[in-house]
Amino acid sequence: MEKDTQQEASETLNLKRERVATQCVCCGSRTLQAAPAILMPFIAHRCFGWAPAMIDESWGLNTVKNGKAYSVCKSLQCEVCGLLFLDIRFSNDELLNLYYGYRDAEYTSLRESYEPGYTLRNDALGIAIDYFGILEQFLDPLLPNRQLAILDWGGDSGKNTPLRQRAMRHDVYDISRTATVPGVNAISYEQAVADNYDLIVCSSVLEHVPYPSDVLLDIRQAMRPDSLLYIEVPYEDVLRTHAQESIKYKKHWHEHINFFSPESITRLLKNMGLSITAMSLDKSITAGLKSSYIMQFACKKTPS
Repeated sequence: MEKDTQQEASETLNLKRERVATQCVCCGSRTLQAAPAILMPFIAHRCFGWAPAMIDESWGLNTVKNGKAYSVCKSLQCEVCGLLFLDIRFSNDELLNLYYGYRDAEYTSLRESYEPGYTLRNDALGIAIDYFGILEQFLDPLLPNRQLAILDWGGDSGKNTPLRQRAMRHDVYDISRTATVPGVNAISYEQAVADNYDLIVCSSVLEHVPYPSDVLLDIRQAMRPDSLLYIEVPYEDVLRTHAQESIKYKKHWHEHINFFSPESITRLLKNMGLSITAMSLDKSITAGLKSSYIMQFACKKTPS
């Protein structure tokens, strides 16, 4: 039955799984603006094994100027829902290349070589977030007053899961295979979608994945009718400050390959059969030595 639901939701978007996107991955629209950009060299190296090339006279190129060549790509923006996104849609293997061993010594060393100073930021990111109060103030009124079965989808080590002090069971599904903190169970995809949870957390995940609809459809399988799904995504500065022309300012792409507008994320959730029960669209936080803004959504399955 759940597979039928997934098929129906996919058909709602009529969304192809493309290497280079020609549709909005939130609403399926083909009405897109495009502008040239580059894929940041760390991402190109980690995903594809591509390093920047230094072109000089020895290359013998008559019509190409000398200089450092980076991997080119496009910024795309949907004219219907406002999603700003990278045209390249990574495969599962490329995502594994990027995120397996996330922020471990090898990852950090390579990134530091391309982005001097990253190690200091990585150390800050390794510390648990300090805005639990914001998350729990948002979630507490929406959940029963008892111990909870919690799944953190894409939750790294589990250190940043909200309401973990109320968990009778605290599971994490994450492709990075990061070691979990004490009391947290690392589980497989098959285990995640086969179980039932009171609270499922999907925080800072959808901005990283090529087809967010696929993640949401998978998560639906782990939800009961009364399960609560917490979605958190960044509200990127380029969209907050240049909503109507943000594509003009987005010239490079890093780990975040989807920049959600309020309209794009709400459309996506509703298209995937999720009813929004609460939301906060412009919450200020500080994490990893940086101040930023997030959008928060609490959802339940839309009744059939």
